[in-house]
Amino acid sequence: MNFSTTLLLILAFIAANLPFLVERIFFVIRPRGGSKNFAWRLLELIVMFFVVGGIALLLESRGGDVHKQNWEFYAVNAALFVVFAYPGFVYRYLWRRRGA
Repeated sequence: MNFSTTLLLILAFIAANLPFLVERIFFVIRPRGGSKNFAWRLLELIVMFFVVGGIALLLESRGGDVHKQNWEFYAVNAALFVVFAYPGFVYRYLWRRRGA
């Protein structure tokens, strides 16, 4: 069970940063104007949250019974996912390059 938890945390970290590192909308469509805006990145972040949640549910069901969760569990997981996305956000919007 420890391996699946570690795998899930690494996967969540990568999935949370992908919307800020990839310039294509949903990794396929090239946006008009060359760069996608923050709304697309936010939508991708929400979709990735649910994808990682589905993978977590699959891993939990393989290990035994799936525990029923209340809204607090999902609120904490959403906050953790946003914290995981912070390095990608900093890289995309806050990191000032010299000469730019």
